[in-house]
Amino acid sequence: MIDLRYVKKLIEMLDGSTVDSIEISSDKGMKLRISKSPQQRAAAVTMAPALPAAPLPVAAPVLPAAAAARPAEEGGTAAPKAEAPKSAALEIKSPMVGTFYSAPEPGAKPYVAVGDRISKGQIVCIIEAMKIMNELESEFDGVVREVNVADAHAVEYGQVLFRIDPTG
Repeated sequence: MIDLRYVKKLIEMLDGSTVDSIEISSDKGMKLRISKSPQQRAAAVTMAPALPAAPLPVAAPVLPAAAAARPAEEGGTAAPKAEAPKSAALEIKSPMVGTFYSAPEPGAKPYVAVGDRISKGQIVCIIEAMKIMNELESEFDGVVREVNVADAHAVEYGQVLFRIDPTG
């Protein structure tokens, strides 16, 4: 199994360099490829030759809050009011493709809910990928303002799962 923190660090290193792509293979048949070029804009993980590889999109650059809010301000009336809280919010995004679970087991209380105060390192959900349950930890302190995924629903790489207010 690949450590997601390792993959995230590789993506950050690739974004800050002149290298276009990285490919890592193990002696057990596992293969990881991360690329910046548009024609190869996917990362694939292959666990064994018999299993098909699932393409994952590479993280796209995040627009500054001002640039993201600009279209709503130019043409909308109520839209800027709805966008204002999101610009200050921090986002917890899915590090992988999988199934989102808000609680440790069916019927249990969710890890977090809207209005809960969370701290860095606290488990906020589980993402199941390839029959492995991956606990996702918060990267910062704050108050949960939005939970953007329903329990037991599929999530994509980079999809916003939670919005956190760091000043709340």
